[in-house]
Parts: sequence; C-alpha cells; structure tokens
Amino acid sequence: MSTANGQETYIQQIFADRIGGANYGKDTAIYKFEKIKRAKAAAKKDFPDIELIDMGVGEPDDMADPGIVAKLAEEAAKRENRGYADNGIAEFKEAAAKYLGDVFGVESIDPVTEVVHSIGSKPAIAMLPSCFINPGDITIMTVPGYPIIGTHTKYLGGEVYTVPLTEENHFLPNLDAIPEEVARKAKLLYLNYPNNPTGASATPEFFAKVVEWAKKYHVVVVHDAPYAALTYDGLKPLSFLSVPGAKDVGVELHSLSKSYNMTGWRIGFVAGNPLVVKAFSDVKDNNDSGQFIAIQKAAAYGLAHPEITEKIAAKYSRRHELLVNALNELGFNAKKPQGSFFLYVQAPKGVEGGPTFATAEDFSQFLIREKLISTVPWDDAGHYIRFSVTFIADGEEEERRVISEIKRRLGDLKFIF
Repeated sequence: MSTANGQETYIQQIFADRIGGANYGKDTAIYKFEKIKRAKAAAKKDFPDIELIDMGVGEPDDMADPGIVAKLAEEAAKRENRGYADNGIAEFKEAAAKYLGDVFGVESIDPVTEVVHSIGSKPAIAMLPSCFINPGDITIMTVPGYPIIGTHTKYLGGEVYTVPLTEENHFLPNLDAIPEEVARKAKLLYLNYPNNPTGASATPEFFAKVVEWAKKYHVVVVHDAPYAALTYDGLKPLSFLSVPGAKDVGVELHSLSKSYNMTGWRIGFVAGNPLVVKAFSDVKDNNDSGQFIAIQKAAAYGLAHPEITEKIAAKYSRRHELLVNALNELGFNAKKPQGSFFLYVQAPKGVEGGPTFATAEDFSQFLIREKLISTVPWDDAGHYIRFSVTFIADGEEEERRVISEIKRRLGDLKFIF
C-alpha cells in the first residue's frame, strides 16, 4: 500500500462519489480556467518581453479605501476583538441593514433576525442548498453563470436545471420557459444581477415577476448581488429586496469584495427572509466560526461610506467606455453595460485570411497565445467572451495606454462575425 512506486493505495478506492469516487484525480479533461492558466503561462514563456494584458480576472486591481484599512488596523489591535465571531457582531448587522436602506431603498430589514454575515458570498452560495435540498430536489440556475452555484446541490443528491441567458431576452431568464414539472420540484432559484458574465441589469418589473413565480411554485429565491452597487450612467442600484413581496420568498447575498475592493478580506452578508436567514445561520454555525471581528468592524465602516463604491464605479464606467469604443473600432458589436465590471461580447468566427474559431474558447486561446490578451470564454448560450475592466492600470493615462495597446495588437486583423 505504499505510494513510493506509484501504486494505488486503499485511499484511491474510498473517495466519495460526489468528487469522482475511485476515479478521483484520473479525469483527463482540462477545465476552462485551467486552460486559460496554461495558455497564459505558455504565452509568457514564448514572449517573455511582451506585457500580458489580463482582462480575464474578475478581481479589483486596487486596494481597499485607506479609511477601511485604518479601521482594520485600529480594531485588530484591540484585545476584545481576538475571539470567535460565530454568526457575527451586532455592529456589522446593523450597518448592513442601514446600507440596504440608504443605497437601495430597502425598508424594514431587522438586523437581528434578517441579516447574518458570511465569509464572502461564495460560502453562502455553497451552504444554502444544505438548508433545502434533499435527493431529487432541483436547483434552478442561469447559464452562463458561476459554476459553484450548482455544485453543492449535486453534492447533496439534487439536480440542477439551467436556464439560458440570451441577448434576445436582455440576458434575463425566461421563467415562463421553465417546464411545469421542473418548477414544481424546484426548491431554489439562483439569480445574479448585475450579472456575471453578461453585465446585464435586472429591472423592478422583472424582480416582481420573479416574486410572483416563486410564490406560485413555492421556490426560495437566492439573489447573488456582489455587483449591485456598481452601476453607471444614471442606473440606480437595485436590490431584489426592494421589490414588494421579495422578503416573503427569498434572500439576497451581498459582498464587499467587488464594491469595496475587499476581495481577500472575505466579508459579506445574507439578508431577507428571516426563516431562510435563520436556517443559513444554523448551517453556517456548523461550518465556520465567523469572520475576524476586526474585519467586520472595518466592513461596517465601509458600508457607512457608500461614496467609496461610487468612486470605484466611476473608474469602471470610464474604463468600460474606453474598451467599448476600442472594440467597436476593431469590428466588434460591444455595448457598455449599466452594471458590473464585465463586458460580454460575441466572439468572432474567424480572422480574414487567418484562423477560424468554432467556439469562444478557440478565440480566447488565440487572444492569449498570439496577442497576449487574456479573456474568459463562455459557450453556454452562444459564443461570447468576457472582458473585465479590472485590468492593472494606475491612473487614467495608464488606462488609455492599455486600451491603445489592445487596439495596436488587434488592429491588423479583420474579424469575421
């Protein structure tokens, strides 16, 4: 049973089926983000003297606001903040409830029973199925989308039903197209607006329809809203919870990662229906011991200063305009989104006199390997690539230089759509 000579041990035979069972680790398929990682490494090796422009990473390029950092340092030095936080401190929950009111106009959120912190929104997405999914139950999610949304439903023996987001429907799911038998078996509906990767925004009318649909089929709505405050061009931030009846059917997940440049800090919150919040809190209590209290207090400071997010949004809005204009000059049909830091554009079918692209992944690999421009491909509902305007650039002059460099590298190509 030694592994020294490469032979399998009994461990290989006892992995859980949910991660592959006895075949765990033997899958030869290379997943999208691993392919991107390998392509970037190969491009850097082949062209060591050329800058790789990374527009694939969905992670802010800037630091958290100095006031937030200073608050963390202050609170981290206090002895009383050293212990377990469990399901959170009152100060953070009160700040979250006030934030929902001040920024989104959400009324009557009880910070005691209708808000609980999370260590970022990803763990909340992962844990919520444990509150509801039994074997055979269904989670409905949209594609393209964040794959982790469906993972834990499958782990629990449930099924995932996907609804495509298409340009024709403004990248909103067509709830009426969900089969009756699926809707009746569904326990959870995950939504995400402003959307990753499409950048699309929801409307109050759409959310009102979601509430009506959820009540009809007795489905819990989970609205993942990490980009909700990052809106542009006069679009006001919209919360699912601001729509009448929303709190009856679901919860909303907020994160400070994107809206406050606090990705690595891992802090967010779940708000809405008190029964769902309670159930999540119980499951969470069996998964973690809470985020560091000093981080919660620094986050509360941030939530009390939404002008920090407004400044960040202004930067992304400016970068979106630069990128959209550049891509359209190159022959793309790019449209500036009204929210998020993602730009989702149709991938070309090829280059005149050059390579053809059967998929968006083919085009994305071409951009990385031949032009050292990293993007993320999506082939779930049409062939699109996602640019992120979180590319590294300090100041407006550097932003313009990066975009000009993209135009220079692609300017000699005539794309076929």
